[in-house]
Amino acid sequence: MSEPLLPPASRPQHEPRPPHEPLSLLPLRAVRDHPLAPADRSTWPATLPPVRQLLEEGLELGQITVLTGDNGAGKSTLVEAIAGAYGLNPEGGGTGAMHSTRTTESPLVDHLQLVRGAGAAKSGFFLRAETMHSLFTYYEEIGVGGMMHERSHGESFLELVAERSRIRGLWLLDEPESALSISGCLALLGLLRELVANGSQIILSTHSPVLAALPGADLLEVGPWGLRSVAYDDLDLVRTWRSFLDAPQRFLRHLG
Repeated sequence: MSEPLLPPASRPQHEPRPPHEPLSLLPLRAVRDHPLAPADRSTWPATLPPVRQLLEEGLELGQITVLTGDNGAGKSTLVEAIAGAYGLNPEGGGTGAMHSTRTTESPLVDHLQLVRGAGAAKSGFFLRAETMHSLFTYYEEIGVGGMMHERSHGESFLELVAERSRIRGLWLLDEPESALSISGCLALLGLLRELVANGSQIILSTHSPVLAALPGADLLEVGPWGLRSVAYDDLDLVRTWRSFLDAPQRFLRHLG
């Protein structure tokens, strides 16, 4: 008997959900602990509450999943491991990207079982903030995308997404806002909506309330509780930013 899967998140009643593809056509339907190579629950990263919850309950995925939470909560660990299990380079890029600088990924990738959609696209793309420089260098070396380092980080990032938008499959993005201004985040939202409209699936981790507002997303808040479904207005990320912008001095007076 299979373990229960964590259901997709709830969303505000005023937020219409875009027409998702049938489950059979989603590149990735669910993630769970691999029955033939289960993770040791006593060692990192299985000791992280969200990782442990995924391993024990499984995680069901819709067409758009957004992970939010504090630094160190486990967002990037989950996204990185899912990308690796899907066959994507842990340092970013598509399924054919071969670049590697330094191996830092967790062993979680070896303990995940992916439930794929029958007949779904098998292609994908992984973008992560911390390895973007090496990815740009790799593409320049193989003659793809022009001279990315001659443009600003944000410009290169958005151009890369736009140029690779022909890839229909699973898109994973880990904290892409580090390269972007607010207007850049809004531009990225537009590109992501186009990807979804063309049938791609999105998994995004972010600290940005702008990116967390991606229409139709299943919102999962990551923390000491594990993974929990939260409506946009109730996200700690959103509530904290609103509180700060309303009265910055309430926060700044506590600084040394």
